[in-house]
Amino acid sequence: MGEIDNIQTEEFRDNSAYWYVVHTYSGHENKVKANIEKIVENRNMQDLVLDIVVPTEETVELKNGQRKVKTRKIFPGYVIVKMVMTDESWYLVRNTQGVTGFVGHGSKPIPLTDDEVRKMGIETVRVEIDVEPGDMVRVISGPFDSFIGTVDEINEEKQTIKARISMFGRETPVELEFVQVEKLS
Repeated sequence: MGEIDNIQTEEFRDNSAYWYVVHTYSGHENKVKANIEKIVENRNMQDLVLDIVVPTEETVELKNGQRKVKTRKIFPGYVIVKMVMTDESWYLVRNTQGVTGFVGHGSKPIPLTDDEVRKMGIETVRVEIDVEPGDMVRVISGPFDSFIGTVDEINEEKQTIKARISMFGRETPVELEFVQVEKLS
């Protein structure tokens, strides 16, 4: 019991699934992923634990004149879990062999924000934007940060807009992601 007593059921009222970061023993990430998947399947909890990811990236090494593609973990010692946080799902993940705990304050796990999930490349987060061609937008990130532009086109599927920004006294067309702009009132 102990640690689970600190968790109040009201903390887990929200039945939405969020991504949580789980700390593991270094080198045990894939084993932890497999163990959680096995327990979820055995206990029929697929509605609470939806996805488990060990973020990796491929790198190319040049060794003895040969190109070798290696897969390396982006966050060694961590596994990212998409789950509906309940006492039962918390207990399942927390007590999986190789897990040392959730990332968060004390025993309360803190979910990743949509922005963090997008930046980590775990999942594509759809962004809604309320702009139309002709609207003025301010660029809030990227190389054109703080420039003002006029929207020409909106591509919902690619989550981008084409806008003209004033640079060096000229109108310059640029393509920007929805998350890089905010509408000017």
